[in-house]
Amino acid sequence: MKNLKSISKFMSLILRHNPGRVGIALDDSGWVDVSTLIDALNKNGKSVNEDVIREVVETNDKQRFTFSEDGKRIRANQGHSVSIDLKLEAQTPPEILYHGTATKNLASIKEKGLDKRNRQHVHLSADKVTATKVGQRHGKVVILVVRARAMVEAGYEFYLSKNGVWLTDSVPVEFINK
Repeated sequence: MKNLKSISKFMSLILRHNPGRVGIALDDSGWVDVSTLIDALNKNGKSVNEDVIREVVETNDKQRFTFSEDGKRIRANQGHSVSIDLKLEAQTPPEILYHGTATKNLASIKEKGLDKRNRQHVHLSADKVTATKVGQRHGKVVILVVRARAMVEAGYEFYLSKNGVWLTDSVPVEFINK
C-alpha cells in the first residue's frame, strides 16, 4: 500500500506540475497516453504496469486522476500549475463553499482574498470535512466560508472538477467569512 501512495504522489507531481521531469508532455487538456506514462515512470524508478496505474486511480482518496472514456489516456482532475485547459463548463455552485487553510495564512487572505497563486484555480469544497482535511496539510486549520452564489451574481465563474472540487480564479475578500 505504501508503494501505491508513493506512485500516486509521483504521478501527481508529473501530471499536475512537472511532466518534463520524466520526459513527457501533456496535451492542451492535460492528457497523456497511459502507455507513455507507464514507460516514463518505469524509466524513473517506479515499477508500474497498467494494473498498478488503474489501482492508483481507483484507490486515490482524493480521486486526483481520471482516465479518458476509452481508457487509453490519463490526466489529473485539477490542481495544475502547468498551463492546461480542463475544458470544464461554468456551473452554478451551492450558496456556500468552504476553503480550508492554515491560520498562518489568514492575514494575507484578509488583505488580498484567496488567490490561485501558482495553480490555475482556487480550490473550494462543498463540505467542511473536506475543507478541514485540505487545511490540515498546511498547519493549524481554519475553515473559511465563501459566499459562492453571491460571487456568481457579481459575475464570477465556477467550475466543478470531475472529483468534486469547485474551482474559480479568485475569491475577493468581500465574499469570505471566517
